[in-house]
Amino acid sequence: MDIILVLFGLLFIFLGLIGSFLPVLPGPPLSWIGLLLLHLTKAVPSDPWFLGITFVIAIAVFVLDYLIPIAGTKRFGGSKAGMLGTTLGLIVAIVFPILGFFGIIIWPFVGALIGELINKADEKTAMKAAFGSFIGFLTGTFLKFMVAAIYAGFFFYTLVGNASALFSFDWW
Repeated sequence: MDIILVLFGLLFIFLGLIGSFLPVLPGPPLSWIGLLLLHLTKAVPSDPWFLGITFVIAIAVFVLDYLIPIAGTKRFGGSKAGMLGTTLGLIVAIVFPILGFFGIIIWPFVGALIGELINKADEKTAMKAAFGSFIGFLTGTFLKFMVAAIYAGFFFYTLVGNASALFSFDWW
């Protein structure tokens, strides 16, 4: 059973890394599930504090991933209409992943641009706010990838440290 938990944990770690870039997969929470599965094995001692802290971080990064593009729009001079446009663009990208990976980049940018233009901002201000949305997206993606990569490191460090207990077979 431990081998199955480790294999599924490994699958979730890889899905978490991929999910850092794909909008349809929540990267850090998936990586956390991989850590949880590893800690459910008999060979790895369960650490509720470690699992609790990493869970809170995974959820915080998941939430921040949606808030950072909005903050980027605001930071670069966007109005409430631009922030609303960014939010609507993110929702469009998630609900209608027509353009795949590029949709999560394009739609918040387009949403912020349209929101600013509707707000009667000049084209320069609208482009600046849309650029802020793009920078926010890149920041969120980088943050998700870093957390997923750190969780992968924890996974492999724990796996290697407990390999003898995990992969010992009692043939008696």
